[in-house]
Amino acid sequence: MKYLMSATLTLLLLSLPVAAQEQGSLNVMTTVQKEEVFVNDAGESETRLVPANTVVPGEAVIYTITFQNVGDEPAGNVVITNPIAETLSYVDGSAFGPGMQLQFSVDGGQNFAAANALTVEEDGTARPAGPADFTHIRWVMQNELAVNAMATARFTAVLK
Repeated sequence: MKYLMSATLTLLLLSLPVAAQEQGSLNVMTTVQKEEVFVNDAGESETRLVPANTVVPGEAVIYTITFQNVGDEPAGNVVITNPIAETLSYVDGSAFGPGMQLQFSVDGGQNFAAANALTVEEDGTARPAGPADFTHIRWVMQNELAVNAMATARFTAVLK
């Protein structure tokens, strides 16, 4: 990840490395977008997703991880892991992936569990982990990914 700081704006190249584990071959692509409000030809406001080329603190970005099985056989045991940059805070409940189990990490991707099963230690006392504690998100496909099939995982985070 690269950062360019200015007095009024933070420019962010928001492509984090995504790890994919599977039996088979996956082509993985990550896009980072943000919502922008436009006025259409009828004078009505509409919200669209646009590339997140420029992001300011407090602004949300939407990560979409698309992966396709480009192998000759169905891909089993597909696991997609995406780190959450230290400059971002995960938006609670925003991660999803059809047909996938969600897991989170609070220790830099060493261990994963359901969000409500994670704890962090603070001043010698364990407390339930919250969205700001998450360092990684993992999607575990529950079924095989057929040859040429595509799947999508998504989450939202806010620039600190």
